[in-house]
Amino acid sequence: KPLSPYAASKQGAEALCYTYHYLYGIDITVLRYFTVYGPAGRPDMSPFRFVQWVAEGREVTIFGDGRQSRDFTYVDDIARGTVKALKPLGYEIINLGESQTVELDRLIELLEQAMGVKAEINRQPAQPGDVPITFANIEKAQRLLGYNPQVKIEDGIPRFIEWFRQQNA
Repeated sequence: KPLSPYAASKQGAEALCYTYHYLYGIDITVLRYFTVYGPAGRPDMSPFRFVQWVAEGREVTIFGDGRQSRDFTYVDDIARGTVKALKPLGYEIINLGESQTVELDRLIELLEQAMGVKAEINRQPAQPGDVPITFANIEKAQRLLGYNPQVKIEDGIPRFIEWFRQQNA
C-alpha cells in the first residue's frame, strides 16, 4: 500500500515488468536505487540541491526535523552494481544501496565540512507521504551480483563537492 505517487509508480512498474517476464519469458532485473548522489547526479536530489543552495548562499530547506534517514549511495557504487546486474537472472528485484543510513542533519554537517561554509537551514513541516527512513537490504545484491559498495558517505561527499566546484568554476 504505497503512500506516495513515487512509491506507487515503482510498484506499478515492477508489476508490469513481472507480467512481461511471465507472459513472454523476458529476462528482467529491476534495480532499486537508494538515494544516489555524486558527480553528474540528478539535480532534484537532496545532496545536489543542498550543495547548490549552499554554494549560492541560499537557505537549505529541510522538510521535517532533520532526523529522517536515507541510504545515500555514491554513483560509482550504483554504476558497478548496475553493470553486474546485466547478466540473465530471470526476474529479480534487487536493492542497490550503501546499506547504511545517514540522518539529513548529518548530511548537512558533511557538506558544511567539505565546503568550508556553514549552511543556513530553513526547517519546514514534514511533507505528506515522506518516510522517516530508507534502508537498502543488499543481501540479494551481494549473493546474486557480488555487489559490495565501496564509497562511504564521508568519502563520497568531498568527491562530489570537488566535482561540483569544477563544474561551476
